[in-house]
Amino acid sequence: MKHLKVILISMVLLLATGQVYAKDYEMTKKAGEFTVLVTIDKNPPVTGNNNMAVGIKDGAGKDVTDATVAIDYGMPAMPGMPAMNYKTNAMLHGNMYHAVVNFSMSGPWSVAVKITRGGKTQSVKLNVDVK
Repeated sequence: MKHLKVILISMVLLLATGQVYAKDYEMTKKAGEFTVLVTIDKNPPVTGNNNMAVGIKDGAGKDVTDATVAIDYGMPAMPGMPAMNYKTNAMLHGNMYHAVVNFSMSGPWSVAVKITRGGKTQSVKLNVDVK
């Protein structure tokens, strides 16, 4: 019986430690010639502010730091609730573009990262389930 308690306590501690050190939400996608890495500091994203970072590499694998990055995010209309659509611009810090996205409620959200460089716009779309 004593061994069972020790095992049970060890499992609870391991599970709690795993949640404290959970990895950021990450997704890598192609947008035309670009490879785009989107990172959100919470996994899963949560209601309220979430820090988003966008890394962009060109076809040669070099960081793209001369683009304009806009993030459109929203939730479709549901019974008794209109659609929600928001937009924010990401600012360059180092070799990554950073923005704060504010998910106003839990549920499925669509996110579009729009990259404009040299007069051409490419976009990456992803879906996140906000808790």
